[in-house]
Amino acid sequence: MQTRRYRSIFISDVHLGLRDCQADYLLDFLRQTTSERLYLVGDIVDLENMLLKPFWHASHTAVLMELFAIAARGTRVTFIPGNHDAPLRRFAGQRFGGIDIALDAVHVGADGRRYKVSHGDEFDGEHTAPAWLVRVGDVMQRFVGALNRLGNGLRRRLGLDYRTISLGIKLRIGTARRFIEDFETRVAERARERGYDGHICGHIHRGRIRDEAGTLYLNDGDWVEHCTALVEHHDGAMEVLHWTERELSVANSPAARIATEPLPAAA
Repeated sequence: MQTRRYRSIFISDVHLGLRDCQADYLLDFLRQTTSERLYLVGDIVDLENMLLKPFWHASHTAVLMELFAIAARGTRVTFIPGNHDAPLRRFAGQRFGGIDIALDAVHVGADGRRYKVSHGDEFDGEHTAPAWLVRVGDVMQRFVGALNRLGNGLRRRLGLDYRTISLGIKLRIGTARRFIEDFETRVAERARERGYDGHICGHIHRGRIRDEAGTLYLNDGDWVEHCTALVEHHDGAMEVLHWTERELSVANSPAARIATEPLPAAA
């Protein structure tokens, strides 16, 4: 087996405990990559949805066990709870199974760039939507998630690769597209105001690297719809990877390499 080695890896919005979680793809990614730092940027376990509709699969347990194993092998793992696993924020400052729990973090890249790292839901409060619109959004998200699950279930039976269905739908809805773009701008502007070179987050399920007037907005995406992670190469270059039956480079920071050749796994 060949292992891809990175300086840092950032994943979020896994939503273990949700039927739409793509745990098998994430497990494959975790087993085929290594890094010095691993950031779990929120919504790893979907406590919120489990209270409404309890669900758990053996693959979800396997993901948790793999995360603990990664920490035990020496990778420094930091877990930053999001809005779906918010009850775990009360344990900030503690360590569990070798994993540090924090409300946020500051990551210094190999190139010296300083990034604020947080889940991203803290930016929602600045632009609160009406209650009725939030409810409509929740219904639409469940519908799109089910469509993505059923559509890809059919593709697997036909021997076809996984395809993201939901993002195309969201970006064709003007209100959703504007919300995503406004969110990205707010996050980058706040990072610039606070003296950071960029901000790394999740929350909105769209893996992306965007240069906003010299400040980088980086989103590691999710493992419900898009199966993406943000990785830092050893020269500080950032890249968003899509990982299912095939690996694709989705986005790169300035001067990032387009692809990285796999290195032999350590004996």
